[in-house]
Amino acid sequence: MALSVAFHIPSPSVNGFHLGPLFIHFYGLMYVVAITLAVIITRRRWRAVGGDPTLVTDVATWVVPAGIIGARIYFDITTPFDITPHTWWGPLAVWNGGLGVWGGILAGALVGVWRVHRAGADWRLFANAIAPALLVAQAIGRIGNYFNQELVGKPTSLPWALEVSPAHRPAGYLGFSTFQPSFLYELIFDLALAALLVWLGHHRNIRPPGLLALYVAGYSAYRIFEETIRVDSSAHLLGLRLNFYIAIVGTAAGIAWFAWTQRRRPEPEPAPQAEPGGSAESESAAEPAAQSEPAAQSEPAASES
Repeated sequence: MALSVAFHIPSPSVNGFHLGPLFIHFYGLMYVVAITLAVIITRRRWRAVGGDPTLVTDVATWVVPAGIIGARIYFDITTPFDITPHTWWGPLAVWNGGLGVWGGILAGALVGVWRVHRAGADWRLFANAIAPALLVAQAIGRIGNYFNQELVGKPTSLPWALEVSPAHRPAGYLGFSTFQPSFLYELIFDLALAALLVWLGHHRNIRPPGLLALYVAGYSAYRIFEETIRVDSSAHLLGLRLNFYIAIVGTAAGIAWFAWTQRRRPEPEPAPQAEPGGSAESESAAEPAAQSEPAAQSEPAASES
């Protein structure tokens, strides 16, 4: 007798847990884990190029809130029909999901460049250090999408299909129970691209911020594919999901940015980070004075913020 058994990914029975009077959502918890890992990875990579790891923590305290705010604003603008209705806090309800990665990347990048530049460090070197960490963080964040039963693709009967409970099935697909786990595809891709960026950084002469440019190009290229299979709620333009077009623009911009960074004339690379209490102006002013005393021997100053 033939035995047919479908091995599908089960839907989660809960999406959080109680801690005293608080309810901790797994979605939010995964973002805490993601941010922590991103900081740890970036600190190690930044230290490896001579930077002060404390700068990473300082940047994170600014970039994380900016990224979340930017991601939520992007979500609210592009999918206003998904905002929790009839509540004043609907546009702010990040615990229910709804963070647009494009808005988070843009806001986080702008604030990050500002903080790194203000510390007297080279933002290009910092960008190369943080690029793989961003992908690891995004991969962990996708686990939160699993607990929210969101970011699903088209209905499918593949063995690795995700079972979605009726309350979370996309509109128009209530009659289907198993869907493409597009959140899982992205998780795997993010980790693979992170590993590739680390390998390139160690085995190829990638001028900074080339790794960040490859992150933008690679992730955006993947999203072109993902936007063709996802069936969750989205704004559409000419019959295609809005983020499909954003991904195309991101891919082209990332490739052009990478080509420009690798072809531009090499510049003298500044120290990863300025002396504590010092500035680029004071260092450049002190340099001629040091050169006028050839007999004096001094050790290079450590790079710190």
